[in-house]
Amino acid sequence: MSSALPIGIFDSGIGGLTVANAIRKILPKEQLIYFGDTAHMPYGDKSPEAIKFYSLKIAKFLLDKKCKLILIACNTASAHAYHELLHFLGDKVPIVNVIDPVVELLASSSKHGRIGVIGTKSTIRSDIYAKKFKSINPEIQVSSLATPLLAPMIEEGFFNNTISNTVINSYLSSSKLKKIDSLILACTHYPLIKPEIQAFYKGKVEIINTAEIVAQHLKERLTSLELLNTGPIKKHQFYISDYTPSFATSTRLFFGEKIHLSYKPIWD
Repeated sequence: MSSALPIGIFDSGIGGLTVANAIRKILPKEQLIYFGDTAHMPYGDKSPEAIKFYSLKIAKFLLDKKCKLILIACNTASAHAYHELLHFLGDKVPIVNVIDPVVELLASSSKHGRIGVIGTKSTIRSDIYAKKFKSINPEIQVSSLATPLLAPMIEEGFFNNTISNTVINSYLSSSKLKKIDSLILACTHYPLIKPEIQAFYKGKVEIINTAEIVAQHLKERLTSLELLNTGPIKKHQFYISDYTPSFATSTRLFFGEKIHLSYKPIWD
């Protein structure tokens, strides 16, 4: 496999662009091909079977684009479709999810004893973080809370305002998150509201930047596979399964610059 080939990234919408942006900064020579499944967003209220179906369709599309590695930049898809993709495509291309790098890093540190997790209903229902932490370091206590309004709110551009502050504060005041020392933002949309979450905790809880952790892991993985690009830098490509005005408006916030979006439907 050629190191000049692109990295494929997909998410249910624009949230994965926060991870793509972190990868771009840590791996500036890599070409990224991003797919946002806006037609089926949010994944958080979809069945595991539907998530697996959409994820496999998108992964095959990225494989057709000759991606050298596929990153599932969505916690919900990582929880429900990762093993499905490994089974069907793992012999063709390396596949990475956004959960394992975070759990492995935090579980190896002694300063994380009581970890909170916020994410979509589907991610929290899977109990994926608690299960993975228990398998690596059973002494770590994990408290999980579904925060289903956050991703749609962010997709529509409602953050850093009175509405978002009210919703965020209501969720974070839950008794489930009492006495935590760290908080995992288990949805790739959530880095955009990290300042508001930090303001709520006033420095008493460490907010984990999962995007940077995943990007660093990707660099290490590509290095070990000898797939880091050393040639010319190619233009990134961005695809969506349905065009929405809010997506076009918000991409600059998520990726840091205006990007051109190409339409590619994923049929049911």
